[in-house]
Amino acid sequence: MFGKDTKTPDPAVLSAQLAEIKDPRLDKTIGALGWLGELVVDAKRVRVDVCLPTPAWQNKSVLETQMREVLLPLVGGHQLEFAWSSKVERSRASSSTELLPTVKNLILLASGKGGVGKSTVATNVAAALAHRGAQVGLLDADIYGPSIPTMLGTDERPEVSGQRLVPIHRHGLRLMSIGFIVQAQDAMVWRGPMLVQALTQFMRDVDWGELDYLIIDMPPGTGDVQLTIAQSVKVSGAVLVSTPQDVALADVVRGKAMFDKTDIPTLGVVENMSYFVCGSCDARHEIFSSGGARRLAEKMDLPVLGEVPLDPEIRLASDSGKPVVLTHPHSASAQALFSVADQIASDLAVRAQAMTAKPTGLKIIQ
Repeated sequence: MFGKDTKTPDPAVLSAQLAEIKDPRLDKTIGALGWLGELVVDAKRVRVDVCLPTPAWQNKSVLETQMREVLLPLVGGHQLEFAWSSKVERSRASSSTELLPTVKNLILLASGKGGVGKSTVATNVAAALAHRGAQVGLLDADIYGPSIPTMLGTDERPEVSGQRLVPIHRHGLRLMSIGFIVQAQDAMVWRGPMLVQALTQFMRDVDWGELDYLIIDMPPGTGDVQLTIAQSVKVSGAVLVSTPQDVALADVVRGKAMFDKTDIPTLGVVENMSYFVCGSCDARHEIFSSGGARRLAEKMDLPVLGEVPLDPEIRLASDSGKPVVLTHPHSASAQALFSVADQIASDLAVRAQAMTAKPTGLKIIQ
């Protein structure tokens, strides 16, 4: 039933071979990284438990291919199975005065100017990470023009538990926005100190719970909100969103300069509305110029995390209150956004890896 070779594979041999497989991103063996859990060998199957540093690890498929190539000649007729799990580690320092002590990774989605689709990217990156299996929160820091309630399709009012607000739960995300507290038609005519106070309360007085990632959708520009966050919390990294035209790219430079001055690492650039594919002719059209973000990123020594196409499905999904990564996960736009999320999470996992000592060794069960 299981082939000619039904002899039970030698667990010690399997373990030794597995431990020597290298992750291409970290250039270290998965044995040394401590990613191997249990190795179960019985009369019919071989199961390997692998714990990745994030459920969005980019090299998961590469690792599985390598492990299959190594193990298949050794397991004979036994069924080969992989059980994947993940444990996200903290990539940012914490202190006794930390406003967000239960958040492991704090990520800013920012732009130098409005209208580039930053909130759309932030919402979809958050939803993509949650879809991968991470615990994710999304904080709308745009007090004057909140977008998250519309994009996530809810106008619920947050409950109060004790002295803290309970975030809204939607599509696997924990959400907070001024749009959940005030009426949609109300104008927030606030001076800087009131804005800063509201933002501080959204960090300090919201019961976020244990989060792998908190995405903060920043308002455009380089003003009070940006300075408040830089001075109040330790940020894991910032992502700059732009469109290809020069006027938007010039603001990316200013955004990067601001993060440099406030000691916030910039993880990379996302070029939104990068191109449009005609539905009738399948031709690619660069409506807002071409390659601008890539050239600028190279000049600033930053990676381009993704080029998201101009896609009507993104607008339709956002207006319906459900991110395109959930409504059309196999579309070109959704795949680009999933890739952005995976790159962000993988980059932070690499940083966390350097801060965390990992055990080695594979537990064998027969």
